[in-house]
Amino acid sequence: MLNSLRPKTLNDSPIPMQTLPPLVIATRNPKKCREVVELLDGHNAHVHHVGEFDPVPEVIEDGETFAENAAKKASQTAAFLKMWTIGEDSGLIVDALGGAPGVYSARYSGADATDASNNQKLIEELSDVPDHQRSARYLCHIALSDPQGIVQLHVERTCRGLITHTPRGMNGFGYDPYFLIEEYHQTFGELSPQVKKVLSHRARAFHAFIPRMIELLLKKHPD
Repeated sequence: MLNSLRPKTLNDSPIPMQTLPPLVIATRNPKKCREVVELLDGHNAHVHHVGEFDPVPEVIEDGETFAENAAKKASQTAAFLKMWTIGEDSGLIVDALGGAPGVYSARYSGADATDASNNQKLIEELSDVPDHQRSARYLCHIALSDPQGIVQLHVERTCRGLITHTPRGMNGFGYDPYFLIEEYHQTFGELSPQVKKVLSHRARAFHAFIPRMIELLLKKHPD
């Protein structure tokens, strides 16, 4: 269903509701979609996800980088639906594993991967790695495509942490229970959603992306 977001100001001026076109988030992951919608909350947009439409073709995420995958999600979905589309790709990069799982984060343990199986493989791969060498970062890349399937905007941000030996906390998803933010002495699984909305890679990327997206859309749709 359509999600109407509350008014927000840009440069201290109210943005009329009708000035921003509808947006599509190119994801079928309900937890990720909910997190993205919350980050967009208050920015005068109507936000949809691909599950609201008749079957949208799956995008094959075969890019070698997060940027390539985000662009594919955005452009292919936009061209199919003829709507402005946000494509986002993110994952975990572990230094001791040479950057793995990287773009394979969601399917690290195989085609039928789950959060549990991915985490199990990660911890097994790091079983002999001491604490001071368990550094990692989450990375989020966001791409915005116009309705013709041409990417108009890219933004990328990261968040650094350490991988714990055991899971801590029930919040978040993916590798969150093992991703420790040293300054807070808590994992993403322990931190409240309010704190994560400020610290996370996805939050940082969207905080940088949203003003640029709004500026672009207002230029493209001035009326």
